[in-house]
Amino acid sequence: MPALKAFIVEDSPVILENLVATLEELAQVEVVGSVPDEAGAVRWMSRDPDANADLFIVDVFLRSGTGLGVLQAAQQLGVRARRVVLTNYATEEMRRRCASLGAERVFDKSHELDDLITYCAELAEHAPSRPAAAAN
Repeated sequence: MPALKAFIVEDSPVILENLVATLEELAQVEVVGSVPDEAGAVRWMSRDPDANADLFIVDVFLRSGTGLGVLQAAQQLGVRARRVVLTNYATEEMRRRCASLGAERVFDKSHELDDLITYCAELAEHAPSRPAAAAN
């Protein structure tokens, strides 16, 4: 079964390295790219909004820009990939804002990392056979 393709927007090198290793080992996820800021994420999404990734994992606070800007750009570009947020600021208000910008879920980095891994593993297990972009 092919891996779920994920793109990560995270500015902490330590968190990124650990997240990539964990997702690739435990959740059948292939991380196809990452950037530390909003502008880089928008450039990446703009190349081909449908074929780049199945899932975007986005932090809220980035080196420059915000994850909210990334979510908004994804909506404007018509990105069909699922979008989730992984943040240390998973307040109810932040969860509402992220949901209003198209995020399916918001995971707290401190308490819900296992939930993110389970979510990704379930997506990978139930994902249709690739290439999904060719089916459209």
